[in-house]
Amino acid sequence: MPSPTILCTLALAAWLLVAVWTDMRARRISNGLVLSGIVGGLAVQVLAPQGGGLFAFGWGGLGAVDALLGGLAGLALFMPLYLLRAVGAGDVKLLAMVGVWLGPKLIFGAALLTLVAGGLLALLVMLATRSSRRILDNVRFMLTTAMVGASAGKFAPLVAPAASGMRLPYALAIAAGTLAQLVWLLARSGP
Repeated sequence: MPSPTILCTLALAAWLLVAVWTDMRARRISNGLVLSGIVGGLAVQVLAPQGGGLFAFGWGGLGAVDALLGGLAGLALFMPLYLLRAVGAGDVKLLAMVGVWLGPKLIFGAALLTLVAGGLLALLVMLATRSSRRILDNVRFMLTTAMVGASAGKFAPLVAPAASGMRLPYALAIAAGTLAQLVWLLARSGP
């Protein structure tokens, strides 16, 4: 029988894969999917014997408080990106769901790896769609506008002048970053 860590990894991976599929297909992540993932993660964190976490050496649940703190940390980490319109609300809620599963300590690594995966995804899409000139012109415009506003003592929000034409399925980056974090943890813990 697989270890509890492997079972938790498979369960979280299943939720993430469904999120990726729906995000790529419908360009949204349903609240029902995220809510079921939060409830599932919270149930495992509460019902498992007390331990160091679902993906830690001393396997066990963190309890409701730490699970919810992980969810809040995931929410807080991506909220600025949502306010800058870099990610959608579903992406923020999906990272909060991941935070419930990982807990407040591990969510930071997963979020960092998600940002790296998101950057690589954006670069691949930019190269595949041959839109690099338009995107770089938008970035130049946004930075110039922000610098001129800052030199005048005004805060200028970063707003792109032209739509990029394609919304990235950021659930793919969240899944890649989270699963990379889990693979790293599993490899580090050994057999």
